[in-house]
Amino acid sequence: MSSNREQWQSLLQDLNQRQARAEAMGGEERVARQHGRGRLTARERVARFLDSDSFNEIGALAGGNHPNGEPPLAGDGVVGGTGAVHGQTVVVLAEDFTVKGGSIGHANAAKRARLVTLAAQQSLPLVLMLEGAGERASNGFERYPNTPNDLQLVADLKGKVPVVSMIMGPSAGHGALTGMFADFIIMLEDAALFTAGPPLVAASLGIECSPQELGSAQMHATQSGVVHNVAATEDEAFDQARYFVGLVAGASTTAPQAQPGAEKCATDALLDIIPPDGQRAYDVRRVIDAVADRETVFELQPGYGSSLVVALARIGGIPTMVIANQPAALAGAITTQAAEKAAHFIEVADHFGLPLVFMLDNPGAMPGPQSERDGILKAAGKMFAAQRRYRGQKIVVTLRKGFGFGSSAMGMNPWDGQAINLALPSVSLGGVPAIGGDAAAKATADESARMLDIQSGAWVPADSMAFDKIVSPVSLRDEIIDVLHRHPYSAD
Repeated sequence: MSSNREQWQSLLQDLNQRQARAEAMGGEERVARQHGRGRLTARERVARFLDSDSFNEIGALAGGNHPNGEPPLAGDGVVGGTGAVHGQTVVVLAEDFTVKGGSIGHANAAKRARLVTLAAQQSLPLVLMLEGAGERASNGFERYPNTPNDLQLVADLKGKVPVVSMIMGPSAGHGALTGMFADFIIMLEDAALFTAGPPLVAASLGIECSPQELGSAQMHATQSGVVHNVAATEDEAFDQARYFVGLVAGASTTAPQAQPGAEKCATDALLDIIPPDGQRAYDVRRVIDAVADRETVFELQPGYGSSLVVALARIGGIPTMVIANQPAALAGAITTQAAEKAAHFIEVADHFGLPLVFMLDNPGAMPGPQSERDGILKAAGKMFAAQRRYRGQKIVVTLRKGFGFGSSAMGMNPWDGQAINLALPSVSLGGVPAIGGDAAAKATADESARMLDIQSGAWVPADSMAFDKIVSPVSLRDEIIDVLHRHPYSAD
């Protein structure tokens, strides 16, 4: 054996030992404790989420050679690298709760910054799996010059690459804040999310609370609006994230998919689903299901702003964002929560080349003292601005009613950049609803009747080109597909 080979064997043995130490994470006892909580380890999560055998780890040895001689920490509490989702390369970062509670040390911070920078430089989607305690308390005893800050780097990714955050357990401080810059945030139903955990809340405010009382998934999904979707299991969270990444990351670079359910077809069912009478409720989710390709609809943030439905779907094989008023909730009125939800996902569609399909059926922005206190004017204004700035294929379908600023926020203004502006024959339009608006204007009986007559039906707005086309519900899917296929997607 040559002397070179002997030296190499010694070095490679050292490398293998260090790699094995990193892959052992926090050790058998802590791994068993993680499994005992019903949770996967960081490495198991990465393997389960990515396409089989596609993970290429980066920074495995970080934390293994502390400058002050402290015991080595496997990966310094974070596992990351590149891999594939439906064949699309992504960058993945998973906090390792078995190592110092997933807290962020200096080597950890450097690795996170490298991974986020890689996503930016290579234009790759970034997926964060968060379960950690935030900044490590012992950082104050160490001095690393110019430690990178991944918080600002993730913020810089906004609108450049898709970012998905999964809250897999307790998540606090810096790590949790990093996750808030995501385009899509999923939270396990038994996880907890907060800027500061219960011990810090108790020390600073004297308030004792459990992690769930402080930041449960139910609260964030229905009240704060911080979280978009909740998952019952880790596998469900992975499925949601994979679907989102698959549609959004490939939206502007893939041609329409010729797959079962993507072909044109009549939507006769809409004749039974949509009542022509604007005062009657129905579930707009059934309309979306009828128009979209079979089994492709994925609702986003369903627990927040229930008077408006946002969903990803394929229509004619094309990844599409659908924004639809929900007459089954508050008659489809646009509330503060609904407008906030819509504005966020309109921006996501704009950033990543997703066509927008608006389905309009609302009596306007939500009136009343509580709505005003909730900031409906500001939220609806942001929604309007988001759809006004949108640069892609905007298809607006007025199903029934559209009044006041509610129609404007939903992109129904004539000649407002729509690829097409469609309406069903049953539409009812106006600056204010005839029912109620006449009383507010102190209209006479004859004036009220005339207001109602003018607002009923599509013929008057069609005569003035308020709509491009009046269509039958039966042909609605085919009309939308015709427009979506008008501009095939390319990588240019």
